[in-house]
Order: sequence, then structure tokens, then C-alpha cells
Amino acid sequence: MEIQIKALKKSYGQKTALDNISLTIENGMFGLLGRNGAGKTTLMQILSTLREPASGTVTFDKIPLGDTRKIRPLIGFLPQEFSLYPDMSVWEIMRYLAALSNLPARVQRQRIPDLLQRVNLWEDRGKKVRKLSGGMKRRLGIAGALLHDPQVLIADEPTVGLDPQERLRFYALLNEFSGNRIVIVSSHIVSDIEAVCERVAVLDAGKLLFTGAVEDLAQTAEGKVWELTVPKDRQASIQSRYCVLSSQGHLADVKIRVLHDGVPSDGNPVTCEATVEDGYMEMLRQLGKVK
Repeated sequence: MEIQIKALKKSYGQKTALDNISLTIENGMFGLLGRNGAGKTTLMQILSTLREPASGTVTFDKIPLGDTRKIRPLIGFLPQEFSLYPDMSVWEIMRYLAALSNLPARVQRQRIPDLLQRVNLWEDRGKKVRKLSGGMKRRLGIAGALLHDPQVLIADEPTVGLDPQERLRFYALLNEFSGNRIVIVSSHIVSDIEAVCERVAVLDAGKLLFTGAVEDLAQTAEGKVWELTVPKDRQASIQSRYCVLSSQGHLADVKIRVLHDGVPSDGNPVTCEATVEDGYMEMLRQLGKVK
């Protein structure tokens, strides 16, 4: 499977949500990274056929997006906010979603138990939705999205509200399903994208800032990441003059990682290896979105 996106544009009134986006997405885990309002949700809704672009083209293995009769069976969508009937059980929800997808009874009998076992909800199949944890609801959402065996799974900010351990378990589950299909995940959490995605696109204010391998994103900050060691009473001064990535107290001194062009004039600077998050922050710094 390959998704080709070319010169995609979308606006809401005077606000530009997507500005001439072009990229290619192939099998595996693909991340959409960006701040809230970057355009990630709009792009995912267009790919899911829930919204129409103003201009540009999208094809799924050369099938145009407008051919919804062929496209929709290829897609499973897990929105950021999704509603489940609270008084239905896990099993009843899956049967209900299967009926909406017009799955034959013989397919339901095989696929529903298989998916519930794979998302670790088989033992909880009789439990009411209102008694499920946030992580369990997300796993149920994945099972529902995969019922019709789509070739593309789209998950919009799927780990909002989950604790770090649940986030990692959730992404490991998505990664399991990505072997023979495209899994597109949007997030504003860089570490999540870094941990599970092979390729990434960075969006900001509707513009595509970067697309490529996740490890290549770090290279945009190479040679610009420094560790400064300064007395604690100078920490505020450093924060006002540099783009601060992190700080860590150490006795009377503070170690501060910063982005800076050239060698800083403060704090006995030591150059650091750039991370993926450093690369993302450098892109925002170049746009003037951070100091």
C-alpha cells in the first residue's frame, strides 16, 4: 500500500489548515508530529474521507480519494475523541460495530475473538464500557477500527489522557499491526513518535516542515545543542537569552541544554549530540515559534 499526497490545501474561512502539503506514506508506522492546530487532524480527516480538500490530490495505490466506495473499506479510523455506548459490554460493542460494517456472521465469529485477544480484552469481553480504563477504551477502539481488516489504520492523538506506561503499551500494539499495513499516528509528543515510527512528517500552521526518517529529524539540530553549567542564580538570565531544552540542578550549579547558533558565551559550553526532540525544537526556533 502507498498513499500519495500532492499539493493538498484546506482552509476554514481565513484560517489555512493545510498549505500545499505533498508527501508519500508507505507500509509501516508513520508519524504526524506537530503542535495543537498544526493541521494534523485536518489531514487525517481528509485521508479518512471525512472532509474534502480544497485542492490537491490523494491516491491510495492509485485509487483517487474521491472514489469513496473503494477507499473507505481500506481505512480504519480512530479519532481523538470517540464515543462508545457506556452500558454496552465490550462484546456487544464489537458485535454492533461489525453489524455497521456489514460483516458476515461467519467472519464475526472468527474475527471478534481474535481481535479481542490481540488487544488483551478477551477476559474483559463481558465488562461494560463505562467500567473500562482509558487505555482499555483505546484498545477497544483499535479492535473496532480493525474489524473490517483495513489496509490503512489512522489514529489521531490516540494516547491523550493515558499515563506513560499505557502510552507505550498502546504504541507497541499499533506497531504489531503495522507489519502489512500503513499505520498513521498523530501526536504532539515527540518521544512517542520517536519510539514507534520509522518515518515522520512535521507540520506547523498547516505547512510541511519536514518529512523523512525519524533519525534524520535530529540532524537539523546537529552542532546547535549545548550544555551550559551556570550558578542557580543565573538560570533566569540563561532562559531569557537562549532556547532552553532542559535543565537539571546539580548542587549549587544548574546544567542547562540549549539550542544556539555558534558557541555560547556562557556557562563553559559543551557540545551535545542532537536528539529527535532537539531537531523538532530547532525547526520551531527557525520559524520564530520558540526563542
